[in-house]
Amino acid sequence: MIALGIESTAHTFGVGIVSKKKVLVNLREAYTTEKGGIIPIEAAEHHKKIAMKLVKEAIELFKRENKGKIDLVVYSRGPGIGPCLHVGKNTARELGESLEVPVIGINHCVAHLSVGSLVTATKDPVLLYASGANTQVIAYEGGKYRVFGETLDQGIGNFIDAFARHIGLGFPGGPKIEVLAKKSKNYVELPYSVKGMDISLSGMLTNLKNKYNSKDFSAEDLAYSLQETAFAMLVEVAERAMAHCGKKELLIGGGVGCNSRLQEMCAIMCKERGAKFYAPPKGLLVDNGAMIAYQGILEHCAGRKESKVEIRPYERTDDILVDWK
Repeated sequence: MIALGIESTAHTFGVGIVSKKKVLVNLREAYTTEKGGIIPIEAAEHHKKIAMKLVKEAIELFKRENKGKIDLVVYSRGPGIGPCLHVGKNTARELGESLEVPVIGINHCVAHLSVGSLVTATKDPVLLYASGANTQVIAYEGGKYRVFGETLDQGIGNFIDAFARHIGLGFPGGPKIEVLAKKSKNYVELPYSVKGMDISLSGMLTNLKNKYNSKDFSAEDLAYSLQETAFAMLVEVAERAMAHCGKKELLIGGGVGCNSRLQEMCAIMCKERGAKFYAPPKGLLVDNGAMIAYQGILEHCAGRKESKVEIRPYERTDDILVDWK
């Protein structure tokens, strides 16, 4: 089976084509701004402008190097930004009608977990899902992906982007904060807020802004301290979930998972507890169409039939019955 996946939950519009065993094509284009964060209507307009261009380019690349045909169209139905999700849904519906193949919508968060099994040796991991709007520690237990810990206020990516915007770095700010952080080893104490298995980031953001506004601290020192503190919180909760579930694997997912320091901290923690750490390639950590396509294959082969093409902007990871494992 070969599936084409469409990702449009936030700032990225992605088109991926995969088989059961391999990523064949994975293209994406992202909406960016010089000031401010994601403006939903503008992001949706960006997606509309490039949607069919990217789909056609992906199909052309697929046909150039592969035999066979596309059997299934998959789109990310949520969670995400409503106007952006609508673009993906409408593009998928149009493409499904054109190709005369089934169309199904899948959960974006679950796709981040599943794609790890396609490109790494992981079998039963705890997933540290660190992206813009989503920050969760997830594991498979009792027929569902259970959320064992999450953010109580904002996602780790949105938190980093908010501080980046405050110091004039534009959007997305995560990669720029990472560059700044590598220029310092001077740790500035920041609020460390782990509450049970959950984390809170809003207090740290306010503290960072106040410190920067005081002009007593450099942007490099604050970026370094931000990463050291926030990532330690994520790793602590992930380690606790591994201990609770008795699992020996940690898989990272989401755009913030591309950060080299976060990966390093995860690897150190896993080594210390005799566990294995897995990180997909960057192109499959960020939002992408290939992971959407692969999740669609898993669900379709398990007998899933789509009765209604719709979006679900607030659908949670633990809402999904996992019947494909």
